[in-house]
Amino acid sequence: MLLRVFNDKASLGDAAAEQASTAIRRAIAEHGHARIIAATAASQLEFLAALTKAPGIDWSRVEAFHLDEYIGLPITHPGSFRKMLLEQLITKTGIPHYHLLPGDASDPGAAVREISKELALAPIDIAFLGIGENGHIAFNDPPADFDTEVPYIIVTLDEACRRQQVGEAWFSDISMVPKQAISMSARQILKAREILAVVPDQRKAAAVKACFEGDISPTAPASILRRHPNATVYLDTHSAALLGPDLQMHLRQHSQATVS
Repeated sequence: MLLRVFNDKASLGDAAAEQASTAIRRAIAEHGHARIIAATAASQLEFLAALTKAPGIDWSRVEAFHLDEYIGLPITHPGSFRKMLLEQLITKTGIPHYHLLPGDASDPGAAVREISKELALAPIDIAFLGIGENGHIAFNDPPADFDTEVPYIIVTLDEACRRQQVGEAWFSDISMVPKQAISMSARQILKAREILAVVPDQRKAAAVKACFEGDISPTAPASILRRHPNATVYLDTHSAALLGPDLQMHLRQHSQATVS
């Protein structure tokens, strides 16, 4: 796994979008289509804005899968990840093949099983992720389930995760944040051929330190990315601020560091 650090969110987003667009174009060239997993959150805005402007991508050959969604939240709610995915990626690019997680379906479990069947039809070329303030990937809050092979799981959100959603202004107070969500499982995320995580902002610094300097552990869910042979984590100087001096020095000298 590689860590890369940039001075600001704009340069981080541009660099991450360059890697992502290269992966998508390569997949289309090699097997006629690209299958991606897309994350949507405040931290992804600059990256997705740059990606949707990337040249030379035939978006008609891209199929997108959804990473996570709240249980019981309508698609019209500002905090709906389906809404964000449509607005930030799908509508802008015209991706014709996409799979949204219907968190407000009468039987979310049945709907998710149908999407899981589609997901299993072929490998995912690249997965786009964020990392939460509590270290989560998707909605795999600590202690995350590192063992399940189920593609999507229904999870109970911890308080730190729910408070983050309030802090990002999607909800007026924590009582309005759903307590459950659909999440792609950690093992399913690791099945992607390539993983790209975009993690800016000071509020992510403690999670970055815990996940990339501590043990690989369910209590630091994003630490599992260190098991993937082709994962890159994009940080800015704020999210990287608490990393140890040795790693900080290596990052300054080489603009990236390998973490295992």
